[in-house]
Formats: sequence, structure tokens, C-alpha cells
Amino acid sequence: MTATPTRTSEVLSRPVTINGLTVPNRIAMAPMTRMHSPEGTPGEDVVSYYARRAAAGVGLIITEGTYVGHDSAGESDRVPRFHGEEQLAGWAKVADAVHAAGGTIVPQLWHIGMTRKPGQPPFADAPPMGPSGIRLDGTADGHTMTQRDLDDVIGAFAQSAAAAERTGFDGIELHGAHGYLLDQFLWGTTNRRGDGYGGDAVARTKFAAEIVAAVRETVSPEFPVIFRFSQWKSDNYDARLAETPEELEAILTPLAAAGVDAFHASTRRYWLPEFDGADLNLAGWAKKLTGKPTITVGSVGLDGDFLHGFAGQGAEVKSLDNLLDRFERDEFDLVAVGRALLQDPEWAAKTLSGRFDTLKPFEATSLRTLS
Repeated sequence: MTATPTRTSEVLSRPVTINGLTVPNRIAMAPMTRMHSPEGTPGEDVVSYYARRAAAGVGLIITEGTYVGHDSAGESDRVPRFHGEEQLAGWAKVADAVHAAGGTIVPQLWHIGMTRKPGQPPFADAPPMGPSGIRLDGTADGHTMTQRDLDDVIGAFAQSAAAAERTGFDGIELHGAHGYLLDQFLWGTTNRRGDGYGGDAVARTKFAAEIVAAVRETVSPEFPVIFRFSQWKSDNYDARLAETPEELEAILTPLAAAGVDAFHASTRRYWLPEFDGADLNLAGWAKKLTGKPTITVGSVGLDGDFLHGFAGQGAEVKSLDNLLDRFERDEFDLVAVGRALLQDPEWAAKTLSGRFDTLKPFEATSLRTLS
């Protein structure tokens, strides 16, 4: 079926509920690192950036990744932090502006683990650390986390989640994808531990599940906890957490039991089937296996994936027919839009009202600006 204005509006304008949060439509803004927050503090330009997209119809804003309060969590003093008085005051302004514009918003809480380079800000003396001190390329040059390190990081995530609720956000997303810290525990290549945090697929979920449980205990029962995961890792796009639905179920089930309310399945192309023998994408499998709401993502509305943008290439507008077909089959519950929303803050409003001829092709220059 063709993505007519009526059909598009009917499919994407429906509200959806995640725990105690009702999102007014099915469009989310994907988390995208922008590096426009000096000293980790979002300013008025960041406030306007998110509020503008909420005002133009994005139902759920998922912020760029924000560092939790652990010295090894990040490697830039221009990436926002979700701890500290000034930083949280800046984020409170963002949340207020998004709500005033009619949207909902969750921060993505982030620890980069072994992808950190030594000597980088905001805390130059902090070592790279992970489950086994192993980088994504197999290099073993980092700190293997002790039980104290694990407890400190779990506490940092819980504290940031509590701060999110306290400052008026509508939920939180835990970044468990793309080869960052939580994903380093989930992936056997980087997790070589011999204690209870390593071993088979279920054992490797222990650290992430303890973070989820700690967050769940810290926030209100109705406060949504979203977990983002992926098969691929940064610079390793063929990596896989799970080769079969059964392996994926072994990973996601403990996380759901610990208190995850929705899964955000990060893929580069949302229309690709995840496993042989079925047309379901990764978000579709996550929903089928856990019964939880899911968010899909990956080259939505564009004909090329994000790697082309990093290489300076643009992307043309692409039909949403396949996306709408999948929504109508109830394969997933929300769609996160990235580059199309960077290029055109009005993308959601144009799409929901059927003004497809006014959608703008993606230009790589939009990656460098905050508008």
C-alpha cells in the first residue's frame, strides 16, 4: 500500500503507552551525539534544538547520550553530562521547553567503557575500563572492573535516573548498544570474565540487569525505563550478540525481568530481517520475544545509512511504505528518526500531514550544526 497522507496520519498519529508515559504519536527522535555542550552543560542552543522538534510533532525526544557520574564514563568535555548542579539545571530547561512544546522526553544515560582513550577529558586521569579491559578490536590495554567499580557504575546510573525524574523528564533510556560499556558486558568478545558477570549469554546480562534493577528501585514504579541494544558495534558492523532468536531471548529476558519497560533496537536499516526464516526486524523480534513495546530505527525516510553521512555523502528522501506496512502488522511500537530530523526539524509535522513533497534530502553538513 502507498503512504498516502490519510494512511500515514492514521498509522503514525496514534498514541502509545510505555509504562506510565503516554507518547502522543509513534515518532521518536533518535539519540545523536552533537557535542554542543561545553563543560557538559546544555545551553540555550540545546534547549531550542530539542524544543523545536517537539513543537513540530515529534512525540518522544530521546536525547543524545549523556555521561553518568563516573569519571571513566566519557571522553569529551563537549558531550553533556547527567550529573552536576549546572548540568542538571541545563537539562531541566530542556525538559521544560519540550513539555511546553507538547512533546515528551527521556535522556539517554551513557558510559562508554573501553572505547575511552587515555588522557581525554572531562577527567583525564580516569582509565578506560570494561568487563575484561578489552577493546572492541581485541586489544587488552584497559582496566578490568573490580566489584567496587561495578558497584560505583551501577550507583552512577541509578543516581542519574533519579535526577532525570527529579528534573522533570518522562523516563530514561539506558545505552546498552554499539559496543559501549553495557554492551561490552553483553558481548562475549569483550567479556571474558570468570565470575558471575561472565560466561554464557544469560550470565553476561548480569551487570546490565543489575543496573536496570537499581534504576527501577530508585525511580517511581510508573517511570519508564527503556533499554537500547544492538547487534553491531562501533567499527564492527558485522558483530552479533545473537545468531538466533533463542540466543536473543536469552539476553533480553533477564533485562525485561529486571524492569525494562521498552526495548530500542538499533539497526542501520530498519527494513532488513534479523534472522533467517522471518521478515521481522530486530525490534520486531524483541517485541515478539519479550512482549514489551519496542522502538525501531535505521535510515528512516532516507535511501542511505548513517555511515554515508560520516563520509560526507547525502541521502535522498525515501518512501515510508515499508515502515507503515510493518506498523500495521504491529511489528513494533515507535520509530526513531535520526538524520532526517537533523536536516529538517519539521520532518514529523510534514510527514504526519502528508506533505511529502516538502521533505528535504539529507545533507552531511547538517551533522556539523545545531539548529
